[in-house]
Amino acid sequence: MLIVICGATASGKSSLALEIAQRLNSIIISADSRQIYREFDIGTAKPSLMEQKLVPHYQIDICEPTETLTLAEYQQQTQTIIENNNQRANNHLPLLVGGTGLYLDSITKGLKIPRVSPQPELRSQLSALGQTQLHNWLSQVDPIAANKIHLNDQFRTLRALEVFYVTGIPITEQQGENPPDYPILQIGLDCDVTALDKRIAIRTNQMIEMGLVKEVDYLCNKYSEDLPLLNTLGYGEIKQYLAGDLTLQQAIALTITHTRQFAKRQRTWFRKNQKINWFDNSSLNLVEQVWQKIQEFVDC
Repeated sequence: MLIVICGATASGKSSLALEIAQRLNSIIISADSRQIYREFDIGTAKPSLMEQKLVPHYQIDICEPTETLTLAEYQQQTQTIIENNNQRANNHLPLLVGGTGLYLDSITKGLKIPRVSPQPELRSQLSALGQTQLHNWLSQVDPIAANKIHLNDQFRTLRALEVFYVTGIPITEQQGENPPDYPILQIGLDCDVTALDKRIAIRTNQMIEMGLVKEVDYLCNKYSEDLPLLNTLGYGEIKQYLAGDLTLQQAIALTITHTRQFAKRQRTWFRKNQKINWFDNSSLNLVEQVWQKIQEFVDC
């Protein structure tokens, strides 16, 4: 069995998961594509050391910022954690918690992912040829993929060609779904957009108070400003402030705007999943409502 807790950023997933995991005497597996990286703590809203002591957390701090963890690697590692937990004599329901849709889908849907790591040199050579030529080539080697990928979507075009050149097999023949054979309960947290916007603003300012500027400055000095992770949400805006391109208030406002836009995309992604049981995160008895649903799930 597996319990999933998902939702947009700042919707309260972590606090709910911490409460539920303690009741279940269970573990929490992160499904956040940035919390896997060491030293990126404040800007990713990573669980504190105290929270990690209360409940064992997995898939946090497993990569150096200079490394790349592929979706296939994340899937394989997480599936192993779940399987090992379920094989223990005193196993408890693991909680998969986060807002990275692909990470969650890779587990709940059992996405078939081509085991092909990024090929920087090949991508560089292909990119130099231009998107029009690349898409034409893709039409020849994998017409199904070409029909699904927009003419201007270079990222997905390159990935499809990359997989074909490395394996000799079209990416569409290597994709699909193979759902796990254990039951899964998916819990989603949602709230009024205006309320979520306020939560995002509050959390962004809390990150500043906790030392986000100092964290970004340290990371820039240690890894250089060109580190790709330093261009992600929260880090990129503060990096602009440190470079003198924005005032701190402008950087904060821009972070809030970008986070709201990101949350909107997350909500759209999760709303497509008909298997998610939605709960209003502003409910005064949210934990009890979710707990009752879990009890019903366990008793089935």
